Amino acid sequence: MTENNLYNLTFEKSVLSSIVFDPKQFDELSSVLKFDDFYLPAHQDIFKSMLSLTQKNEPIDEEFIKKELSREKKFDESIMLDILSANPIANIKAYVDVLKDKSLKRHLLTLTTEIKRVTLEEDLPSEDVVDMVEKKLYQITQNSQSSDFKDSPTVIFDTMEYIKEMKARGNTKLVGVDTGFDKLNEMTTGFGKGDLVIIAARPAMGKTSFVLNTVNNLIVHGKGVAFFSLEMPAEQLMLRLLSIQTSIFLQKLRVGDLNDDEWSRLTGAIDKMNRAKLFVDDQGSVNINQLRSKLRKLKNQHPEIEVAVIDYLQIMSGTGGKDRHLEVSEISRGLKMLARELGIPIIALSQLNRGLESRNDKRPMLSDIRESGSIEQDADIILFVYRDDVYLYKEEKEREKAAKAEGKEYKGSFVEKEEEEAEIIIGKQRNGPTGHVKLLFQKKLTRFVDAPSFARGIETVYENIDTRSASVDVGNDSISISIL
Repeated sequence: MTENNLYNLTFEKSVLSSIVFDPKQFDELSSVLKFDDFYLPAHQDIFKSMLSLTQKNEPIDEEFIKKELSREKKFDESIMLDILSANPIANIKAYVDVLKDKSLKRHLLTLTTEIKRVTLEEDLPSEDVVDMVEKKLYQITQNSQSSDFKDSPTVIFDTMEYIKEMKARGNTKLVGVDTGFDKLNEMTTGFGKGDLVIIAARPAMGKTSFVLNTVNNLIVHGKGVAFFSLEMPAEQLMLRLLSIQTSIFLQKLRVGDLNDDEWSRLTGAIDKMNRAKLFVDDQGSVNINQLRSKLRKLKNQHPEIEVAVIDYLQIMSGTGGKDRHLEVSEISRGLKMLARELGIPIIALSQLNRGLESRNDKRPMLSDIRESGSIEQDADIILFVYRDDVYLYKEEKEREKAAKAEGKEYKGSFVEKEEEEAEIIIGKQRNGPTGHVKLLFQKKLTRFVDAPSFARGIETVYENIDTRSASVDVGNDSISISIL
């Protein structure tokens, strides 16, 4: 190795010297520099001791660094004297940029050696080798090298920083990515970084519509979304998003039957969508390795990506040569690990088994997910979309068909509504409660909205009566008002 190409010990000494003489710089520098950005092991140890002192709220100076390193028998008097004798620098950022550049080159050189070893010595499929290379290259470019064990002081420091951050937010119930629904946010605190979220339903329940409500909420607030649409062309997804945003019926958008007011609303929505950070892959067929490669590349190019959506999981393929259950296991585990790697929630839609329709209560359960074992195990959150009116309508049509077959007149009792009640059932939540959330589904807009609060309904009724001559009795599902 030559100092000019892969390391610069003079610059390393100058940066460390500048920190010792002006410790206030360390907070900013530690968010950019990592210990392995220094080439000399002794310089790495000094930088790590500075991190440790910061975590313990102790001064970063010669005596405390010596004490910290001596405890681990790593203190070198001559190295420390070299650093103290180096001139502190004014433009430290330029020096840090050089160290980062040389560190990146060293990591790339190490990767080329690893590629050669894996390719020649290990009997791995080429897809696995490519995946390993892409993963490590992504880690290098993000400066998120895999590290050793975290000791207890490091973990407790990071945990306290998290708690302080949450406190600074004002004790908000929303910690992760906004789902777009108030009650669901309250129960889940949002979709967390690294979470694998499964949204499952039978066909026609509206799982794509539901996730598009979340997507729309994110992009209108300037968040980045990657959407893998394996079943639906990108243009159809955009039509649904425009219907959600403009409150123009989806069918009218599909045929272009719009009045002047609707054209105006559509134009405004299109202007917003032109600025949206939405990226759609509608190739229609993708395996787990291809998806990993595409998402890593996109996240590297667009760090603002905060969530990825896959519609839907059962259309994805594995890497071949396995039975379907093993393929699904490979896919679900791969998605979970990718979510952790990229630090974003990945939302995967999933189909449910037909068998649930033979039950009296057709509300989904975890066992209803197709190839459910591995999906249930890997998922952090599993949500079921359920609309009872879908089955009521189906049963009504079956009775009508049977009556016509017998030559009888049939007068049905089921009335189709433009707004139907919907339930989002939280079947699993690794770090929170299970339960259900009531929503409304607006059919012509393919849009889910928060259901009006029952408590607010009570207030509205109570405000419109003379409270001096009435009593209100609230039951579990009803309100009884008695005029005195």
